[in-house]
Order: sequence, then C-alpha cells, then structure tokens
Amino acid sequence: MAESNFVDYVKICCRSGNGGAGSAHFHRDRLTTRGGPDGGDGGRGGHIILKGNSQLWTLIHLKYQRHIFAGHGENGGSALKTGADGDDKIIEVPLGTVARDAKTGEFIFEITQHDETRILLKGGRGGQGNDHFKSATNQSPRYAQPGESGEESWKVLELKVLADVGLVGFPNAGKSTLLSVISAAKPEIADYPFTTLVPNLGMVPYRDNRSFVVADIPGIIEDAHIGKGIGIRFLRHIERNSMLLFMIPADSKNIEADYNILLNELKQYNPELLDKKRLIAVSKCDMLDEELMTEMKAELKTLAPVFISAVAGTGITQLKDLIWNELQSTD
Repeated sequence: MAESNFVDYVKICCRSGNGGAGSAHFHRDRLTTRGGPDGGDGGRGGHIILKGNSQLWTLIHLKYQRHIFAGHGENGGSALKTGADGDDKIIEVPLGTVARDAKTGEFIFEITQHDETRILLKGGRGGQGNDHFKSATNQSPRYAQPGESGEESWKVLELKVLADVGLVGFPNAGKSTLLSVISAAKPEIADYPFTTLVPNLGMVPYRDNRSFVVADIPGIIEDAHIGKGIGIRFLRHIERNSMLLFMIPADSKNIEADYNILLNELKQYNPELLDKKRLIAVSKCDMLDEELMTEMKAELKTLAPVFISAVAGTGITQLKDLIWNELQSTD
C-alpha cells in the first residue's frame, strides 16, 4: 500500500433525497366525469448507504468526493400509481470504517462485514395521495401530503485498520524492519524517528499454509493521547487488532519503564485496549552478547519478553510461534 494512497479520515457532506408528493387526483375516464379520489403516494427519497467491501484498504476514493447526494422520489400519479423511489447512493468503504457526526463527534455505526450495508442518512418519506384521506364524511378530499424533505449533514468516516497483530512501540523501535522481514510488505525504513507515517499491513506466512496479518502502527511517544507526536491519529487503528506486540529496542535505558509508558498511553486513550492479548519483544538484540542477554532476561523475568533481531533473524521463529499460539488461545 503506497503511503500517498493511504487515507484513513474523510469528511463528507451527505444529502439524502426528498420524498415525492402525494397526488390529489380524481378518477376520470370516458364514462366517469366526477370519480372518487385516486391519487397515488409519492416515492421515497434516496438513502445515503455505506457498504462494506473487503477489497478496499483505504478511503482515498472519497478524498476528492466531498459532496454525496441521493436522488429525489417522484410524485404520485393518477390511478393510485406510486411514484418511483429516489436512487440510493451507495458508498463502498473498507471494513473497520466508523461513521461519526462531524459536528458532535457522535458515533453512528461501524462497518465490520463484507457486503454489510447501513443507512447513513435516510431519504424523506413520500407523501400519501388523497385516496388515503377519503372517509364517509369527506368523500372527495382535494388535498394530499407533500413529501418529507431529505436530510443534509456533514459526516466523518474514520478507518480502523483490521489486523490480527498490532505493532506498538516508540519511533525507531524496529517495527517496520520486523514487518519487512516476516512478510512481503515493504515499509519505508530509515535510522531516524517517525519513518512510518501511515499504518502498513503485512501478511505473515506460518506453518501448514496458515497466516496472520500484522499492522505496523506509526510510533507512539509519551503523551500521544493528548496529541503529542503523530501517534494520536493512529491509536484508533490498535482498537481493531486481536493482540498487541510491544516492541522495545535493546538499547533502551529502561525497558520496563518504556513498556509502562506505552501501556499508559493506550490506557489513557482507551482503557479497553488493556484487555487485549499482548506480547513483549526486545528488538535489535544483535547488539547484545550472550552474557548481557542472559542478565537482561533475568531482570525482565516478570515481563517475559522474547529477544529478537530482525536483521540477524534471531528469535523470529519463536516470536511467530508465540503470536500464533496467542491468536489461537481462547483465554
């Protein structure tokens, strides 16, 4: 997925269709000059509908389509003919797309299944024809209902990346390097912070033709939950991951303290993230000799991390086994 093509936030103006007006027509033919009311109902206005598409990974197709309007319903006709409904406007979105009200930020719904459809804005109802209003005391009503107006409002669509495993860590922790080694993904890699500016997804092959999806989330820094760094934009992507892999480089001054900072950022953003399964990996362990690694394992016994080096290939098989076992665990 090219970085320039990844769009996970769009603000669009939606307008559903107006309902058609009911008809106040009276029956007329060659033999009848003053027949009874036979006005038909107006058609429903078109809905604005979101539809899940598992083949989409980004909202880029909506980036330059800021105004989305549905069709209006047609007016009712004579002989109880109902007007045609307005054309619905169907917007295909990736799985994990959340719809919110742009003004209030209120959550509306989330699309999680392929071909799942949800109405974002309802079209106006069609008005009833005069046939509905006839009675014993009013046999010739000369009025009918107008159609209801459609709705118009700004909506926000946010994408939460769907993956089995989310990589969590500070900038330059080796997350992109690991993803490039265990999958076919080719994220940008460099020796400076914030190389990753958008989430990257990679399909990781496992034994017996099995696989799982890993998402490389842009690096988080302390106080990301209040807007520092660029992590706040991407913390929502972690909500869609089945488990989290915390990555802390071996040259960290205090691995346990860094882990607690990351954990606190997730807690401050959304406490429910702490309920997810998680593993801890100490990356870049090719910088360590056997003696130092043994000492670190003893010091970090309570965290029980796995020591890995994506460059040297150390611990990668063990890490994949641990991830797979955790994903299959029902605890």
